[in-house]
Amino acid sequence: MTKHPVTPAIHFLRDNNVSFTPHLYEYEERGGTAVSSKKLGVPEHIVVKTLVMETDQKEPLVVLMHGDRNVSLKELARSIGVKSISPCPPEVANRHSGYQVGGTSPFGLRKKLPIYLQETILDLPLIYINGGGKGFLVSLDPREIIRTLQPKLVNVAIESKGMK
Repeated sequence: MTKHPVTPAIHFLRDNNVSFTPHLYEYEERGGTAVSSKKLGVPEHIVVKTLVMETDQKEPLVVLMHGDRNVSLKELARSIGVKSISPCPPEVANRHSGYQVGGTSPFGLRKKLPIYLQETILDLPLIYINGGGKGFLVSLDPREIIRTLQPKLVNVAIESKGMK
């Protein structure tokens, strides 16, 4: 078995009896899910990105989205009842999550943040999601996100345009 890091995400998954498989790959800065999916030989659609954002009131939140889709910020803001939402700068995202951008996992966050899950992710039998380190994903049943994190379901995916 491949030796993988034991991150706060891994502690969280183990503490919550989540069955997962670790996957290490050679991380590329700014490569995103296109690189991880290619290196692991899986469709980018089943690689789920963890995005740290904040409302116009600077309230942080996490959005879980298909790797090959973007978030409609306008639709997300409308669906959660705020004026606007924007991605956090990396240093702010790191502070909110406790992880470095590129290695952010929704599991084992530094503090409890509202989590929003693109509902179509639940249609997949298996997803790959960050395990809390750059170049480290875990595969698991997406229903475990519902069981362990109680996210709010949203439908805010839009087609990605070009490079992410």
